Amino acid sequence: MKIMELKNSEYFAKMAVQAMLYEVTVNPKPGLVDPISNGSHNDMDVFMFINSAVALDEYYQACYEQGEAFQGTDLTQLFHQIRPLGVAAEQLMFATTHGVNTHKGAIFSLGILVCASGYASQTNLNSEQVLAITKKMLMGLTKNDFKNLDTKPSDQLTAGEKQYLKYGLTGIRGQAEAAFPSVRKYALPYLKQAKGTLNQRLLDTLMVIVKHTEDSNLIKRANTNEIIKIVNDKIDQYFELGGSSTTAGYDYLLDLNQYFTEHNLSLGGSADLLILTIYLAMLDQKYAK
Repeated sequence: MKIMELKNSEYFAKMAVQAMLYEVTVNPKPGLVDPISNGSHNDMDVFMFINSAVALDEYYQACYEQGEAFQGTDLTQLFHQIRPLGVAAEQLMFATTHGVNTHKGAIFSLGILVCASGYASQTNLNSEQVLAITKKMLMGLTKNDFKNLDTKPSDQLTAGEKQYLKYGLTGIRGQAEAAFPSVRKYALPYLKQAKGTLNQRLLDTLMVIVKHTEDSNLIKRANTNEIIKIVNDKIDQYFELGGSSTTAGYDYLLDLNQYFTEHNLSLGGSADLLILTIYLAMLDQKYAK
């Protein structure tokens, strides 16, 4: 039987969805949904994440096509072109999950990377180029999105906006505008040289991301940014035990999941960054020379 050939947009959309499915499959993830635990998320399970991810296929196709067709020089305009697509994708996600936020962060971040991939396909397609394009697309994002927040009614502020006002943290917007430094500098290089099974490599990469990220979801759940140091100390201990490839490290992750669940903590922001890392690693494996 002849294998059906895919359009570029279809191929990259499937790669994006695959990255999302890889992330939810990795286990055991502290406080997060995976096949063996719902972590701190009583309103979600792994099947809901699968349904949500698969529903976003056409959104990522559209993001890629916008980037592939863009001929302008001001790449911030490209970002503004895909923002309405992201709003529509969020509505589709909520319709699929009956109102539960499974992938809002990935819709924003991964949509940008897939769009940047489409634009990069015109010249040189690899993770470095995609991230460079991302930085140009999002120039001025945090300044524009956070302006006049002090005049906005407090009951209308998002969690990210509240953290910006309270701690000066720019969250996923700041990460994206800086071309995802925790992915570019730490997670992606780590994943490319990591050893062990795919699950072990992705687990350890997630822990590297946590170590180098001020996870806004974690801060929101804890209601204090002091949780970052507490969790970082636990990540240090995890790697001192040898990571997921050792019995001690793996058992420590199970204990950490119990700790996160008991304290209602989650690493949702770091999970989104793991998705981006997986996507970029797949891209480089296929295209980078």
